[in-house]
Amino acid sequence: MMQPGVSEDYSKGSTGLTTKQRNALTALWRVLPQARLVGGVVRDLLAGRPVSDIDLATPEPPAEVLASLKAAGIKVVPTGLAHGTVTAVMEGQPYEITTLRRDVTTDGRHASVCWTSNWAEDAKRRDFTINAMFRDRHGQLTDYFGGQADLAAGRVRFVGEASARIREDALRILRFFRFQGRYGGTEPDAEAISAIRENADWLKRLSVERIWSEMQKILTGQGARGQVRLMEETGVLSVLFPSGVTISRFDALLAAGAPADPVLRLAALIAEDPSGLARRLKLSRAETRYLVAVSCNKAPATDISDDALRYLLSDKSKDLLLALVWLAQADASFSPSVLAESFIALRARIRDMPVPVFPLAGKHLCDAGLATGPDIGRVLTEVRQWWQQHGCQAGLEACLKQAMNLRQIK
Repeated sequence: MMQPGVSEDYSKGSTGLTTKQRNALTALWRVLPQARLVGGVVRDLLAGRPVSDIDLATPEPPAEVLASLKAAGIKVVPTGLAHGTVTAVMEGQPYEITTLRRDVTTDGRHASVCWTSNWAEDAKRRDFTINAMFRDRHGQLTDYFGGQADLAAGRVRFVGEASARIREDALRILRFFRFQGRYGGTEPDAEAISAIRENADWLKRLSVERIWSEMQKILTGQGARGQVRLMEETGVLSVLFPSGVTISRFDALLAAGAPADPVLRLAALIAEDPSGLARRLKLSRAETRYLVAVSCNKAPATDISDDALRYLLSDKSKDLLLALVWLAQADASFSPSVLAESFIALRARIRDMPVPVFPLAGKHLCDAGLATGPDIGRVLTEVRQWWQQHGCQAGLEACLKQAMNLRQIK
């Protein structure tokens, strides 16, 4: 259904787009005048929110879109021709342009599609009403399913039958919680919640990479506490984390004001072996190391001495120590006798304390007459241990003297 919208010139500064975005759209519409903004950009323009990614839909077939953009001198990459998508790159920013589609078959993970010139058919295959709106180059809004009204009401509603949309792509379950946290009101759509509860097992059909990608956005997004609880109530968390979760610890971490770090928040939530979970979710090596470290190490005591804190900083990163303190504060929230101020003060000390650097190196020992070989490594290890035990404050001269003493003892 066509809506009046606000007829406006996108080359001017009244749309909520940046100058770079407006200039790029002007150039794209010269080549593809039938193309329309679609999805998140339309939603966020209507909501008065900043626009990051810009997607367009067009009735022209992808090969024709590709050829037209190239002929106009616009850099274009065939990022997803099988799905009808090409990406124009202008001033370093990507603009995805997708041919109108309709689903032929779906299996809960992927859909086979064919091209169409019917805007309503394309809108019908989208997930939520707030993501199914189009806006043309004159600012005219096309809204077949009441997305504008839903956006204004804080209602995240599936397009058409909720269960059918979920069975086309089960990732839409997780996307619901992400969008509910960002755009939804206090009461989630009843049909959506019922469909999610009934179809939560369809999440097992998804690749773990897709699950983790979406979970990161949920854990760090707006309304994360409420959405994680809603995911528990609908049975979603029991499918994703069958070993159980610790909702109260997750709540306490967020209530303490912890940063939007997805791995830290995952560590607070899970109740299973972190190494096994990392393998199951196929986390990156860096994410795996971090998850295991924050799950298997203890935070320093809030009254730790400066010498002991320097010792820790010589072996562990500040980021890890800060994460451990956040988790300790979350755990301590269940014990009113431990004051939050003590954790705040400890984090300030960690941030302010310079990271100690061991001053002695192998070349210093060689210059002092120690022959190259395994003895150098042994002496360096023993001197470093001595340096740490003495608060990481000894300088090069003191460390070299200690190395000479060890050499004489050996």
